[in-house]
Amino acid sequence: MVISVRTRRDVVIMDPEKFLAAARAAYKELHGGEEADIADVVEAVHVLLDRFGRLAGDAGEMPLGRGGPRPGERVQGRADGVSPAGQVSQIVLGDPQPLQDYGCFVPEDPFKLPSVG
Repeated sequence: MVISVRTRRDVVIMDPEKFLAAARAAYKELHGGEEADIADVVEAVHVLLDRFGRLAGDAGEMPLGRGGPRPGERVQGRADGVSPAGQVSQIVLGDPQPLQDYGCFVPEDPFKLPSVG
């Protein structure tokens, strides 16, 4: 049986300069002090994911709905320039094969739910 966990973690960039600076610092940590001119959001996201495994790596769990922040309420003043904006995970049973078995040819939509029936 294949068990798949699909996770979505959202952030809102509140301060683009801080966000890019955080990515540059993460790159420097990953590459033994080597500096990089990261000016692209996608590149910054990749570097931060490589370094921390997620954006806003130090943010705790953020409940959605009751007990969580109100819609549109943002965290201000974080050093990385982002506001964590929710996380949700879904457990899926019955994927036809695990990602590993696709080798180099990952499906076009790896998040597509398996068809039933």
